[in-house]
Amino acid sequence: MEIFLQASTWIALLTLIFLEIVLGIDNIVFISIVSNKLEEKDRPKARNIGLLLAMVFRIALLFGISWVLKLQTVIFKIETNWIDAGITGQSLIIIAGGVFLLYKSVAEIHHKLEGQEEGTKAKASKTISSAIIQIVMLDLVFSFDSILTAIGLVSFDAVPVGFGYFGGMAIIIIAIIVSIIIMLIFAGPVSKFVNEHPTIQILGLSFLLLIGVMLLAEGSHLAHFEFFGNPVHSIPKGYLYFAIFFSLFVEFINLKMKKRKNPVQLHNSTIVDEKLKDTKILDK
Repeated sequence: MEIFLQASTWIALLTLIFLEIVLGIDNIVFISIVSNKLEEKDRPKARNIGLLLAMVFRIALLFGISWVLKLQTVIFKIETNWIDAGITGQSLIIIAGGVFLLYKSVAEIHHKLEGQEEGTKAKASKTISSAIIQIVMLDLVFSFDSILTAIGLVSFDAVPVGFGYFGGMAIIIIAIIVSIIIMLIFAGPVSKFVNEHPTIQILGLSFLLLIGVMLLAEGSHLAHFEFFGNPVHSIPKGYLYFAIFFSLFVEFINLKMKKRKNPVQLHNSTIVDEKLKDTKILDK
């Protein structure tokens, strides 16, 4: 417990909590869209189960840190005239997560734009298990990203150089638990806001599409893919989050302008209705 008397410990903890929340925003958006297809009484249950499973996966992966690191060893190689790669377990999981996100986001955008949302919702609302399975699949992918980021930020070296093994583990576990509690508190309002605004839903699905591409690039980078001698590079997360927050900022401005216009439109429509009534009276 002595490490919690150090300022560096609290800085690392607060930084990790912030990063866990930022990395968890993608999870909340996905959970909101999936849970929206359930009956209203089942939606909080699906959200809570999804986020609690995310916490369990992250802590389990943290304790299985040696297993996570072993996934970085090459399982098999691909060597041809135009493609070279060394496939690892970690890259396979991340690529599979990217493909799943691309498929799910494109399918959801298609349903919403083609007006098939009600039929899909009725079909999916029969069971909560299908939604939980989808949430679990993505939780696993995001848990890898979250844990590897946390391990990179927290030093497990002995005190005073680092926090030591038990100190480092304690910091990461506390950060995970606190971030999940914060997300559990705000998941409901965020889901409600997303579901009440169709443009936010499309924007959220576009983010998932973007994250899917990022995961494919990251997985290919981890597998050291080379096409015609050109290596595949990962997409810096800073670019991705800047695009997401900028898009949300623009959308919030649009929503605010729309709210300001609505009273004016209502007033104008009232004036038109009164004029129509006056015209009808004169005609009579």
